[in-house]
Amino acid sequence: MTDYRMNILVCGGTGCRSSEGATLYDELVSLLADKGLEKEIQVVSTGCFGFCEKGPVVKILPDNTFYVQVQAADAREIIEEHVIKGRKVEHLLYVAPESGKKVPDSKHMDFYKKQVRIALRNCGFINPENIDEYLARDGYAAIATCLGEMTPEQVIKEIKKSGLRGRGGAGFPTGTKWELTRKSDPGQKYVVCNADEGDPGAFMDRSILEGDPHSVIEAMAICGYCIGADKGLVYIRAEYPLAIKRLKIALDQALNYGLLGENILNTGFNFDIELRYGAGAFVCGEETALIHSMEGKRGEPTFKPPFPAEKGYLGKPTNVNNVETYANIPPIINKLTISRKMD
Repeated sequence: MTDYRMNILVCGGTGCRSSEGATLYDELVSLLADKGLEKEIQVVSTGCFGFCEKGPVVKILPDNTFYVQVQAADAREIIEEHVIKGRKVEHLLYVAPESGKKVPDSKHMDFYKKQVRIALRNCGFINPENIDEYLARDGYAAIATCLGEMTPEQVIKEIKKSGLRGRGGAGFPTGTKWELTRKSDPGQKYVVCNADEGDPGAFMDRSILEGDPHSVIEAMAICGYCIGADKGLVYIRAEYPLAIKRLKIALDQALNYGLLGENILNTGFNFDIELRYGAGAFVCGEETALIHSMEGKRGEPTFKPPFPAEKGYLGKPTNVNNVETYANIPPIINKLTISRKMD
């Protein structure tokens, strides 16, 4: 983004796209090209900003102006008034319900002021279809640290110390689950990402996959390193076409950059990821039912034990975490790296 004097971030999440956000994006790109500004101003389709009730949302950098409920018909006014003349488009600014005043900067909006984004740290800030933008925000630094400076046991110890629990609802300690899978019988093991998200109205996993797919890919690779697995599977419902599209793009990019596949970062560690599609059955959000569905069987849960850590996908030890759980892994490792440097 630093190559441009101004960046126009257009929410590319499902919510805003359903309100013709994609048409807005196309209109902005077309108008900039007509005025010969495409080399100075960049339009970026990001992940979800989180403020879906006011979408489509547009943020303009570097002044951080935040426009809400923007329509394609507003694109010309944004270009002519804000981009060219440097004047904010007043009627598109957010109006605080408490004071009735317009708030031009999202940093001063009550909705955002108290938020500390971790799993959603990159959503709304980067182009999810450009791996370079993920790399620019410490992307894949965590796996580089794990593979180059830590043993699997050390990584698991740090995940346990972090207190991270499964974010899918059960709340089982993530580090403990990884440790149990690592201690299972040696041989073929699997890392599974539960992206089924069958809860009515739940879109957190979708938002992460649409806005920051590389964070999940990186975390799954770290998990593979920790438990001794070279194969990952993302079980995602077919009703998430945009998430699937961006996941596929991210997987191809990671493979081309040597961050997936064989001999990752020249460390001798191999790991690859495939997608498996679900048909939207709510019960398949439960890990044993999910595993059965991936195996081509009826998605029905089974009694535990044995747990998937002992006998999971194809009867092999399998670690299952949901999208949000994985998205928290890279920040934990990166924070550890920062604290080490400070010491």
